[in-house]
Amino acid sequence: MSGSILYIHGFNSAPSSAKARQLEAMMGQLGLAEQLRVPALHHHPRQAMAQLEASIAELGRPLLVGSSLGGYYATHLAERHGLKALLINPAVTPHQHFDGYLGTQRNHYSGETWELTLDHVQALAELEVPPPQDAARYQVWLQTGDETLDYRHAERYYRACALRIQAGGDHGFQGFAERLPALLTFAGIVREQYPLLDLPVS
Repeated sequence: MSGSILYIHGFNSAPSSAKARQLEAMMGQLGLAEQLRVPALHHHPRQAMAQLEASIAELGRPLLVGSSLGGYYATHLAERHGLKALLINPAVTPHQHFDGYLGTQRNHYSGETWELTLDHVQALAELEVPPPQDAARYQVWLQTGDETLDYRHAERYYRACALRIQAGGDHGFQGFAERLPALLTFAGIVREQYPLLDLPVS
């Protein structure tokens, strides 16, 4: 489906997160809601990847938009399928940083509790790919004020890609709504395809 988007949320996040809701609101206003998928991902990487593969099969060749751990998933899928990806404060080698997080976890949005095990970590390790080399297929949006991930890790890993580094901000990526037109353009949705809107959506 031309101009379709698959949004991939992060660790202990959900489709009700701010960025996902802003993107859904924008696509709805454009009359393009059917071209967007925002799956509620299972906490286990293998099951999450099965969900994402199903969404890709449904959408055809979507733009993958991944936030945090979702950026790690998006990178694996973009390399596997030759898709475009827009990554927002993406996690790099998360399996190397989860040792201190083993045990009971709680989803910030659904309230679901679950156990992070070594099997989760191993499953994440299996998704690691070499640093992408295609600047035309990757945009990486980083904010230096990210309190959860050191943006410099992603800056190094994605150095061959199109980097957009903004001073300040936070892990949730401040000002995302204002950047939505750039996201739509990268997805192949040009302004001529939709009526004039009062952008951005808040």
